[in-house]
Amino acid sequence: QVQLVESGGGSVEAGGSLTLSCAATGYTYNSNCVGWFRQAPGAERETVAVINTGGGLPYYADSVKGRSTISPDNANNTVILQMSSLKPEDTAMYYCAAVPTVAMVICSRHPYEYTSWGQGTQVTVAS
Repeated sequence: QVQLVESGGGSVEAGGSLTLSCAATGYTYNSNCVGWFRQAPGAERETVAVINTGGGLPYYADSVKGRSTISPDNANNTVILQMSSLKPEDTAMYYCAAVPTVAMVICSRHPYEYTSWGQGTQVTVAS
């Protein structure tokens, strides 16, 4: 059973940076699609970024493109999301999720296609 644990959230001022980590245990496949998703109160869950740990280009939502970098640390079964130039509208609970795949396959952008989810880490950006 895959377990995901997010860390790195917190409260920052607008323009600040945060690095979120998603640590996984229990992977049974060499490659996994791992995504970061966020949900603000009263809003739908939205995709932030996804990546195939087996290689290939990542996907970024337009709202974070140019301000975020997602990268796998396969030696530690961790996926990192670096966020900079944070805005108040980035305030949300951030979740990571994973689904097994094969290397180089383009990962889905849709949250409902991800089978394992973490508990989330809160990001709050003050104006």
